Amino acid sequence: MRASPPLPPARAKTRCDALGVAPFSDRAGSLFRPWLGPAHRATLEQVAVWMREAGMTVAVDQAANIVGHYPGLTRDAPVLLLGSHLDSVENAGRYDGALGVMLGIEAVAHFHAAGRRFPFAIDVIGFGDEEGSRFPTYMIGSRAVAGCLLPVDPSLRDAAGVTLAEALAEWGQTIETLPLARRGRIAAYVEAHIEQAPHLERAGQALGVVRGIASQLRYRVRVTGQAAHAGTAMGERQDALAASAEGILAIERIGASGPPDLVTTVGVLTVAGGAPNVVAGDAVFSLDIRALDPTIRDGAAREIVEALDGVAVRRGVTVTFEREQDLSGARCDAALAAALAEAAERVTGQIPPSLVSQAGHDAMVMAHAAPMVMLFIRCAGGISHNPAESVAPEDVDAARDTLIGFIERFGVPA
Repeated sequence: MRASPPLPPARAKTRCDALGVAPFSDRAGSLFRPWLGPAHRATLEQVAVWMREAGMTVAVDQAANIVGHYPGLTRDAPVLLLGSHLDSVENAGRYDGALGVMLGIEAVAHFHAAGRRFPFAIDVIGFGDEEGSRFPTYMIGSRAVAGCLLPVDPSLRDAAGVTLAEALAEWGQTIETLPLARRGRIAAYVEAHIEQAPHLERAGQALGVVRGIASQLRYRVRVTGQAAHAGTAMGERQDALAASAEGILAIERIGASGPPDLVTTVGVLTVAGGAPNVVAGDAVFSLDIRALDPTIRDGAAREIVEALDGVAVRRGVTVTFEREQDLSGARCDAALAAALAEAAERVTGQIPPSLVSQAGHDAMVMAHAAPMVMLFIRCAGGISHNPAESVAPEDVDAARDTLIGFIERFGVPA
């Protein structure tokens, strides 16, 4: 073993910045890196270079996840898996997902430079489909690795009309080969990620340790009334848009009246045949409900259905709910969280806050395969999924050093 030279300051951040432009984006002037697209391929090629420089061998699995492998002391050593996702939403920020992958590479680079090996291997994974921004899917990469794939329709199409089967074929894969990405012998999964909320910033802390990831329900809600001329008397209307507005306010009220980890969101509202002189006859909106405790989430869903049924009766419309997603949350492993918090305190001199993630992450899927934990990194204003996404270089280095400290003590009895 030799002394490890210092790593370049904030190199993980610098690399995320480099991946924020073409050819690592499929949009000129903004970041969009969907699964199985040209930018995804270019990104994996570049990340592979950085992984090899850090002393890892590199492979791309059957779900187009990139995996860097840093061997342990024995060939059959269990694996400590670090990572996050490399895909992005449309018009994205540069650090959501990608920063966790870059930090994993930096941690391995530190140990490689020192010639250190452990009784466990260290793998760094960059998942390909966390966001579901190309096809109406989500977390296919981590679901394949964790062995909990849901049925996937190969005829699903993206905005350009390309089917999922066609996109996979360009990578030499099929729906049938996706399960072959399943991994075994994972001792633990660790994901570093920007917080996507302002709690750390308000607390004046660089890092936080996640205690759990919220469960999610997502619905498509349709309100059907009667289209009519704008001259129709107010008392004779069956206005789908006005009923939707009242329902949306009820959804907001129910979310605000629950415990702090309950959140309710309507992010999309579409009015069919909308015109200035037409009373809306049909409206559709999205409904997202999240809470760490699934019983709280499900209770809020029932309350929302009851409230909207009341709106329907009062306004003479019908309301229907179509469930689109039911995503189980996950609790972080208590022992891993304690070890990560200890490592963070050694680096920052502060006890890191224990946080709940309202956003979904690959970690919630990986919890099906292994104990998992997440490290949150402060981001400016809590802004994410936005080009304004920003992290401080010193916070990035604190996260890197925390991961290094965590790895050094991983598996050592407390």
